[in-house]
Amino acid sequence: MKDKLFSWKDLYIYIIISLAFMIIMLFYQPIISFIMALFIGYMVYYSFKLIEDTNLLFKRAIEELSNTFDSATKHAIFNMPFPMIFIDELGKVTWYNTPFLNLSQEEDLLNRPLTDLVPLFNINLLKSAKENEPIDIEFKNRYYKVFPNFLENKRQNDKENLTILYWVDNTDFIELSRAYRNERPIIILAFIDNYDDIKSSTPDTHRPILMAEIDRMVNEYFNQHNALVRKYESDKYMIVINQVDFEKIKQSRFALLDQLRELKMGNAIPITLSIGASQKQEGLLDSYKDARASIDVALGRGGDQAVVNTGSGFEFFGGKSKAVEKRNKVKARVMADALKQLITQSDKVFIMSHKNPDMDALGSAFGTLRGVVENKKEGYIIFNEDNPSIKNMISLMQTESPELMERLISTQNALEMIGENDLLISVDNHKPSLAESIEMIDSMSKIVVIDHHRRGAEFMDDSMLVYIEPYASSASELVTEIISYMGYENKITKFEAEALLAGITVDTKNFTFQTGVRTFEAASILKRAGADTLVVKQLFRDDFNTFINKAEVIRSAKLVHDSIAIGRLEKTMDDSILIAAQAANELLNINNVEASFVLSKLKDSIHISGRSLGNISVQLILEKLGGGGHLTSAGTQLHNVSIEEAEKILIETIDKYLQEGDEK
Repeated sequence: MKDKLFSWKDLYIYIIISLAFMIIMLFYQPIISFIMALFIGYMVYYSFKLIEDTNLLFKRAIEELSNTFDSATKHAIFNMPFPMIFIDELGKVTWYNTPFLNLSQEEDLLNRPLTDLVPLFNINLLKSAKENEPIDIEFKNRYYKVFPNFLENKRQNDKENLTILYWVDNTDFIELSRAYRNERPIIILAFIDNYDDIKSSTPDTHRPILMAEIDRMVNEYFNQHNALVRKYESDKYMIVINQVDFEKIKQSRFALLDQLRELKMGNAIPITLSIGASQKQEGLLDSYKDARASIDVALGRGGDQAVVNTGSGFEFFGGKSKAVEKRNKVKARVMADALKQLITQSDKVFIMSHKNPDMDALGSAFGTLRGVVENKKEGYIIFNEDNPSIKNMISLMQTESPELMERLISTQNALEMIGENDLLISVDNHKPSLAESIEMIDSMSKIVVIDHHRRGAEFMDDSMLVYIEPYASSASELVTEIISYMGYENKITKFEAEALLAGITVDTKNFTFQTGVRTFEAASILKRAGADTLVVKQLFRDDFNTFINKAEVIRSAKLVHDSIAIGRLEKTMDDSILIAAQAANELLNINNVEASFVLSKLKDSIHISGRSLGNISVQLILEKLGGGGHLTSAGTQLHNVSIEEAEKILIETIDKYLQEGDEK
């Protein structure tokens, strides 16, 4: 038997050997053989008796130990210091101890469903729960970890299985964790936008008062939220605040942005602030680095906004005002010199823009190519396919500068040509997902970004040089300045000047929107280089069908919130995006229309073009749908939806945007 300490198996071999020896002796010494038989029989009897007595003692010891364990188990269960209950397969209580009775504050618990006693307890969780895997539950303002232990009932007359639930109070740990999260320090960086321009535009008599008032407002606002504020430069502040108070600032949507913008003390330029912060779970040094990265995003988006890194992405607050033009051209000169050095240190230079390039994308690419050629380097523009918005420019190039055709290459050809010391310049785009070729980005180690769109959460990481200026009208304006500061202003050809001027024209809507002094200065450079404004105007001429389709969109448009026009282009055409953009521009000519959106069908998505006069940020609206752009011009694409569903989503997003504005 399994529970015996000794058994006959151990004696078999000895008995067999003794019997064999006795039989042999029987033939030679019968008397001795007889004596041996008596002796063997006695030894067998004695061994049997000894084994039986030993096994009996062993059984009694086991039984006594089992009784001791049963007693200890019962004592442990009945005197368990924390709540414990037994429930059956239906979730009814079959047994409970005194601590659980005190916890439930009920009188009769037996055969009652556990969900009646603890409404938040999901009994279905037990079906998928593992042995001793805790279930978190809140009950009577306390937090518990409930550990299940599954018992299989072996009684013949009761086949129902039971589950033991041990309730361990976890409230102290939860409150400690919550206190840690709430009191965790967060670093905020706040920079005054265009500080030098603000000072220079303010009369001397008002300047000290204005600067002091800005300091007072910044300190007062954050001090109200129990924050520590330190000014470490004339236009820069560092703020340390805990998590719970920072959440209150977020709920107010950084009201300081609006308060400073309304400050008028002789300043000709509005006071705007850029704020960066990080809510990632990390140390102070990493928090500072992420806050610095966040404010870079805020500045790259034009300032006058707060950007918060939540760990899973960025949250944006503000950004509803137009970026103020920077009068200081130092940065443009520095960027021109830096770009020139990078070009001269590279073997080949590839220039790339966004998918479905427009006049600005292609014009800035041709302008950048001029800078590459003048530096005696081999340059190429990645151009995969033509589209209706640039077909007139391509035709003009073939007429005025046919030699440039060999500089337009496909992505496949470019990938085959890439060397270790080559440079990629991305113009009019900083988002990898919108790039003409994401394979080029992945293949290049040296990347330069030149863009005028407000910086989004998505970005070309590890770029060697970044020049993003949201105040600029277009990428063509930025490239014109760069070529000028490189010293190649007189090297720009007539076609390149017209391409660059067309890029400025299309993004400013004939010098109407986002147009500053530097925009006209860039245009004057291009005019001196030989740009013909009549030729540029002819680049924007439409064919008859395009004009009719655009008119149909305008005819069928409707108004929402009395000032936002929404139109739809139901037909699927090659130039759908172009028609939608032009129709959105035309809708702004209607009285009382502050913003317009036109939806158009593509092969596998719905494209939305947004335009605004400046009071409504189409960028903030379409960013919520995964797009981006400028305050007055933006776009996005929605996949796997119909045009009706896309319009409904757009209207809901507009409602949310306007509601956020009303809450301020």
